Amino acid sequence: MRIVITGASSGLGEALALHYATKENQLVLIARRMEHLDDVAKRCREQGSEVETIIADVNDFERMRQIGETLGTLPIDRIILNAGMSVGHSGGITPFEDFERLFKTNFLSIHALLEPIIPKLIEQKTGEIVFISSLASLFTMPTSIAYSSSKRALNAYAEGLHYQLKPHGITVMTIMPGFIDSEMTRKNRFKMPFWMTTQEGIAKITDGIKRKRIRYAFPFRFYLMIRIVSLLPQSLRDKIVNFTNFKKGA
Repeated sequence: MRIVITGASSGLGEALALHYATKENQLVLIARRMEHLDDVAKRCREQGSEVETIIADVNDFERMRQIGETLGTLPIDRIILNAGMSVGHSGGITPFEDFERLFKTNFLSIHALLEPIIPKLIEQKTGEIVFISSLASLFTMPTSIAYSSSKRALNAYAEGLHYQLKPHGITVMTIMPGFIDSEMTRKNRFKMPFWMTTQEGIAKITDGIKRKRIRYAFPFRFYLMIRIVSLLPQSLRDKIVNFTNFKKGA
């Protein structure tokens, strides 16, 4: 299986690469930090996998489109769009520069890469596209407006692609995890509910992919809480959000 993983030099991308690093798989790992990526690739090769590395900043859209053209020359069985970022939680107004960077990284870069790849997947009439989103996409807290907005946009994009590509035999999956130990979540300075280790999170993600879950949100109790709160009257939601922000110290 030929698997492409973005943001593969650390965090969930690194863990996903190591999970799929077997002699049966060919990995294409994309990230901007060469030393980190080379280290991940070395460990994947030690596990028996054939590995190609591509050094690129996902915010360089022309570069991403070029990579998409190159990747499309060979069959792609699975592409995991994991690269993403957060600017942490803040009670103030997010500066435009941070907002722009979040949307470029978490959303626009994805279409830059996929635009030339999707026609190739349609031609081969098979393949999987996996989006790593977040439970934060389902309910926007006032301290994470930019991040939640970028991930909600990603969900909408993935949903449309699902309907567009399903008739062509292509599976589109949106994975929405809660708090998993990673570089991104280590920035948080508040108690994270239903926190998972990297290993626990990766086990959930890869199981969802294996079972071809079109929309997979976990942990289930956290997801259920979000759904219940979303159904409450606005006045009650306001109180819950205000109390949660107070607990965060925001």
